[in-house]
This record gives sequence, structure tokens and C-alpha cells, in this order.
Amino acid sequence: MPVDPYILLLLGTVGLAALLPARGTGADVASGASTAAIAFLFFLYGARLSTREALDGLKHWRLHTTVLACTFVVFPLLGLAARGLVPVILTHPLYQGLLFLTLVPSTVQSSIAFTSIARGNVPAAICAGSFSSLAGIVITPLLAAALLGGNGGGFSADSLLKIVLQLLVPFLAGQVLRRWIGGFITRHKKILGYVDRGSILLVVYTAFSEGMVQGIWHQVSAVRLAGLLAVEAVVLAVMLTLTWYGGKALRFDREDRIAIQFAGSKKSLASGLPMASVLFGAHASLAVLPLMLFHQMQLMVCAVIAKRRARDPLPEVTEPAAPTAGSRTAVGTATRSG
Repeated sequence: MPVDPYILLLLGTVGLAALLPARGTGADVASGASTAAIAFLFFLYGARLSTREALDGLKHWRLHTTVLACTFVVFPLLGLAARGLVPVILTHPLYQGLLFLTLVPSTVQSSIAFTSIARGNVPAAICAGSFSSLAGIVITPLLAAALLGGNGGGFSADSLLKIVLQLLVPFLAGQVLRRWIGGFITRHKKILGYVDRGSILLVVYTAFSEGMVQGIWHQVSAVRLAGLLAVEAVVLAVMLTLTWYGGKALRFDREDRIAIQFAGSKKSLASGLPMASVLFGAHASLAVLPLMLFHQMQLMVCAVIAKRRARDPLPEVTEPAAPTAGSRTAVGTATRSG
């Protein structure tokens, strides 16, 4: 099977961050560039999507409920089930980090990017990812307080403000300017594709660099790390399978199932890191290790799935067959009798 060039880019980005992690001013620049890339991505989506499409996506409550259930019900249940792996496979701190990753909201930008690549329902993915992020502002700290025994109090509205400024404002700006630049954006779809992929690569580099600088990769043994990766691979496989075939069982069409699969099977490192710093304090670095590993894994696996979904044949629209002589007679008879 030929190797996907985008997977090589992802692996190369991880390798670059391991060898040359962004530090100091460089880390600030990388973080700022990542933020700008995400904002620009949403600006482009806002400019490309008509207001009617955006509203149609917003009204798709059945899909949004499905994604929220996957994110904040099914994922945490899998996290609680993993408690039985302590201490044989996971240490208690690693398990707490694993359970925490199952509580954070869905990632937004990569869910939308992969949905776009796979030719899924992008408006629904935008709304589903945004709803998950907004709901996670309240739900994640409450779930963490209940399941981890931590304290969910003092969770600032800064995260909500960040979501609004980084995602919603650029999208609305694109909507406002669509009448002037929408045609240009639509004619140059490759630009949007490069931003999709480039934003993900930048997020991967920034996140992996932060982990390298903090040294959290050296706080666990290789055996425990391998065990954690195996558990996370199982969790991801279960969620990818459940969201795809569950969507089929719920009678969603192909485009909606793609949005459900990518929005309902992933977790947000961007949202998880600030939440972990509040919930875990000085112990946040080790607590987010499972989330960081899962984040890299989901990007690589979903990149492969998205590229394969993009090659799937779309449902064909059946043209009405030309009537035969017998059928023409029947039609004529029916017409005369009517």
C-alpha cells in the first residue's frame, strides 16, 4: 500500500518538533502562528459557506446531539472502564490523564478539515465542533470534579472568550465579507485545502514542541508508554467504529456520518491544555501526556481515513430510463384514462 504523503508530513513535523522544539520566543511565535492559522481557516469557511448552508448546519440538532453524546457520555464510559487496567498496564497518574482526555471537548479545526477533505457535511461539522467546545467549558470541569475528585471551581470565562475570538468572530467576518470574496474563495479551493493541512501541521508542531520543552516524555518508562499507546489505540478504534456504524444505524446519510465520525471521535488538545492547568495545577504536565499522545494518534489515523473517504464513489443520481415501446403505450393509456 503506498504511503500517504500527508502522513509523511505529519511524521516529519513530529520529528522536527522532537529535534528542534520551539522554545522561548520561538514558542511564542509558533503559538501565535497556530492561532492565526486556525482563525484564518474559519474566516475562509465563513466566506465559502452561504448563510443558508450555515443555518442548515445549525438546525441539525440530531447530529449535534449524537456528537455531544459520543464526546461527553461514551468517551467517559470508556475512560471509567480503563480503571481496571491499573496498576497492571497503567499507573494511577497515567490513568487519571487518560480519564481526563475522555472528558475534554471535541477538537474543532481538525474535525472540520478532515470532514472537508473527506467530502462530508462541513457546515454541520463546524456547528458540532463549536457546540462541543462551548459545552465543554462547563461540562468538562464538572465531569472532572465528579470523576477525578478534583475541583472544578474557579474555571474562568477566558476559555469561552478565546473560543469566541478565535473561531466564531473569524467565521462571522467571513460570512459578512462573503458577498465580495466568496466567489474568489470558491474558485480557489486549493487555497482552502492548503490551509486545512497546514493548520493541522502547525498545531502538531506547537503541541509536540511544548511537550518536549516540558520534558514530560521522560517521566514515564518505555513499557508504561507502550501500554498507554495500546490503550489509546483501542479507545480510538472503538470510537471511530462506533461513530461510523452508529451513524448508519441512526439513518444519517454519508456526509453526516463523516461529520459525526470526525467530530465525535477526537479530543481537543487546544481546549484540554488550559483546562488541565486549572484542574491539575502543578501536576498538569503528566496529566496531559495521554491527551498529547492521543492527539497525535487521532490526527494521523484520521488523515488516512479522510483521504480514503475522499476516494469513495459518491452516490449516483439515477436518471429516468427511456421508456420502451410497451411502456410508452402504458403511459399513453394511463394519460388518456386520467
